[in-house]
Amino acid sequence: MPVAPRIGRNEPGTWTASLWLQITPIYDAILDHPFIGGLTDGSLPADVFAGYVAQDVHYLRTYSRALAGVAAKAPTLADTAMFSRHAAEVFDVELSLHGELLPALGLSADAVDAAPVAPTTLAYNSYLLATVYGGSFADGLAAVLPCYWIYAEVGAELLTRGSTDARYQRWIDSYGGDEFAATVSEVLALADRIGPELAAADESAARAHFVTTSRYEWMFFDAAYRQESWPV
Repeated sequence: MPVAPRIGRNEPGTWTASLWLQITPIYDAILDHPFIGGLTDGSLPADVFAGYVAQDVHYLRTYSRALAGVAAKAPTLADTAMFSRHAAEVFDVELSLHGELLPALGLSADAVDAAPVAPTTLAYNSYLLATVYGGSFADGLAAVLPCYWIYAEVGAELLTRGSTDARYQRWIDSYGGDEFAATVSEVLALADRIGPELAAADESAARAHFVTTSRYEWMFFDAAYRQESWPV
């Protein structure tokens, strides 16, 4: 049976419940990925995690810009304020979480800045910005939602498992905690308000963006695990 999402308003019949049902195989594949397993049993090589953190810095900087774009197109001032706040909080995450992890991994901020943006990171970032700035509010909302939701779900699951490595436990605690869950719940509530009001074609387009960026979430973990680089 599909694993029910732990975060947010996901009663049967809601729009977000139908979205989650569609990406359940993707989420299951993420949980089954050796990158995720290595976080909990401590077997993930430190250099692989360091590479992931470096790419995550590149990604989060773009994600913050994407959230700012969603904020600009939001239907109410309250929604604009929420996404603006979330965009700013991305930098707080980078400063606090990565500020602790980088020294523990033997990385400097300068080294992370100098690290090339990997192909999957560039593709995901480009898709996000193109969708948010070129599409409707619903398109942008659907495109940014998987990063919120999947990370909260993965964090909540891994919190039940724990990690033998303090560095990996710090990452798990950040995404599995109540504070991040509350942030995600805000966005899910908005999605459940917006989704059912969309015209059929617009709903289908938004759903497609949600599925695509969910796939990118799996690809991001996989690229980090493979230590992806440009082949030429």
